[in-house]
Amino acid sequence: MKKVMILTASVGGGHNQAAKSLEHVYKAHGYKVVIIDFLKVAGKIIEKAIIRGNDLLCIKLPYIYKGLYIYCNNEGVNSKISNYGMKIFQKRIYNRIIKEDPDLIIGTHAFVVPIICNLKRKRYLKIPFISIITDFKAHSFHINRYVDAYITASEYTKKDMMNRGVRSEKIYPYGIPIKQEFLIQRKNKRYSNDVFTILLMGGSIGCSSIEQILKQLIDCKNRLRIITVCGKNKDLMDNIKRNFLHKAGNKEILLYGFTNDIPRLMHRSDILISKPGGLTVAEAIASNIPMIIPNMLPGQEEENAEFLAEAGAAIISYNTQSINEEINHLIENPNLIKLMEKNMKKLFKGYSLEGIISISTNLIINYEKEEYLLKNVK
Repeated sequence: MKKVMILTASVGGGHNQAAKSLEHVYKAHGYKVVIIDFLKVAGKIIEKAIIRGNDLLCIKLPYIYKGLYIYCNNEGVNSKISNYGMKIFQKRIYNRIIKEDPDLIIGTHAFVVPIICNLKRKRYLKIPFISIITDFKAHSFHINRYVDAYITASEYTKKDMMNRGVRSEKIYPYGIPIKQEFLIQRKNKRYSNDVFTILLMGGSIGCSSIEQILKQLIDCKNRLRIITVCGKNKDLMDNIKRNFLHKAGNKEILLYGFTNDIPRLMHRSDILISKPGGLTVAEAIASNIPMIIPNMLPGQEEENAEFLAEAGAAIISYNTQSINEEINHLIENPNLIKLMEKNMKKLFKGYSLEGIISISTNLIINYEKEEYLLKNVK
């Protein structure tokens, strides 16, 4: 039985979700799988420092985060960070790789790439490595000659990487790995709503701006069903119960905390209002549900939003007070929703979990052949 090691990171929910989706499909094809959070390997102090630092920058200091994102997206800067900044992880991860002895390594976070590729460059590792890009534009951390294959979110991502010098034959636009439930729901006939239904989400930890958006939606002139997902943010859920449910008027508010029922909720909704995390966008594409994007983190999420807006599958609303204008316009122009759904459907083209398995099998076979030839050459 071949073994796959998936290296992920608990920075945001998307990387771990992609890892779990991959675990499911690899196991279904007879592989043994081990998932390792590379931050945990480095120790609790470093793990907490990175997670808290990331959260602080994203939430409290977004413009500093954006500046750092742009600065680090420069290949020269990237190289310096790769050579020096990742050394705190390299030895411990190498020891873990030796212990697990995998036939294939997969990374679902950009920081994994310089660590593994540096080990391959120094010939400490002779194992195929696949990088999963969980956004619609690859950060330069992903780009490294020692990556054997890239799984990208879309053809758009592939073209951008080719323009930055990555060989076409290394890039496979098979989509960000998502839960099988989204693919199952996709096969079902779309739910026909008696009232315009909005799915309002803020990510796995919830988002305080949901309250501001909900306040606007309650004042909307049209009747609405608003499915509100608060994630793990209990304070947010309590605030909504206390401040909004009693004055909803002709609005039906369905309230959820953290739930695994997102595939069904997307399938029964007409529009998704959410920030554009890579996994959320991929799930929306699979569910064929257009998006309104009222807020986004700087960097990756801005690029994801621009991608969707350019494809005609999402509306970026830069002011929460304009949300009702967007909703009313869509209700009054149902053909616009249908057009956005059609554009979403186009973006799903090429999605293939089976393709990822095929690439993995071929890489393992090719590496084994190469190793055999090296051992037996005269």
